[in-house]
Amino acid sequence: MELIALTPWDLALAGLLVLALAATAWPMRLELARPLLVAAARTVVQLALVGLVLETVFARGSFVWVGGIALAMLLLAGREASARQARRFTGGWSFAGGTLAMFLSSFVTAVLALTVVIQPEPWHAPQYAIPLLGMLLGNTMTGVALGMDRLTSGAGQQRTAIEARLALGHSAAAAIEGVRREAVRAGMIPMLNAMAAAGIVSLPGMMTGQILAGAPPWEAVKYQILIMFLIAGGTGFGTLAAVWLGTWRLFDERQRLRLDRLR
Repeated sequence: MELIALTPWDLALAGLLVLALAATAWPMRLELARPLLVAAARTVVQLALVGLVLETVFARGSFVWVGGIALAMLLLAGREASARQARRFTGGWSFAGGTLAMFLSSFVTAVLALTVVIQPEPWHAPQYAIPLLGMLLGNTMTGVALGMDRLTSGAGQQRTAIEARLALGHSAAAAIEGVRREAVRAGMIPMLNAMAAAGIVSLPGMMTGQILAGAPPWEAVKYQILIMFLIAGGTGFGTLAAVWLGTWRLFDERQRLRLDRLR
């Protein structure tokens, strides 16, 4: 079965749903109409630009092009992860820490999958490398953002208890252990929910895309299982790394809680 090509009119027809939703929200004063239209416009522009860039990258296929796209994706993911935190570290540390955590988890997981599991030729083939890294970064970004946000907000809310434990002789790691545990759990919840609902409540995006493109359903299922496991590992280790780095930043060399390092 061949892929059915969509025309601009097909996309415009689908866009009427967004316009109808905005028109419905406007008289109800939900303050959602304008953000919805702006988000829809950004979706079209951003995906169109990505499509043009990927056309060029796929045509060339060199490691330099793939590496440049991967670096841009990483930096944008780090920016988005830090922007979603209610209390960020000063000096751009939220961006640096989140970006490092995502690099250590998503990039290592992607390279492992490409070189050991999928084994395309070459191993950095953009058809596989860019979508795989995009899915890993997108999910890891959510986990890092939620984990760091829960860590910093929890440290602020439980400041008295943490400082009391420090005064009693507990180490910094022991004093903030409860907050850190909840931060990691918060970062992993979206991934756990997605894994639990996969195939029952919803058909995951990659599997759906492959089936629409004409791939045999069982092959699409195998790829989706692989992706879900890779995302789980990348998100989990990325969240752990980000929370560990955030915990280290929250204390100084004298084991004092430093909430002044948060905005």
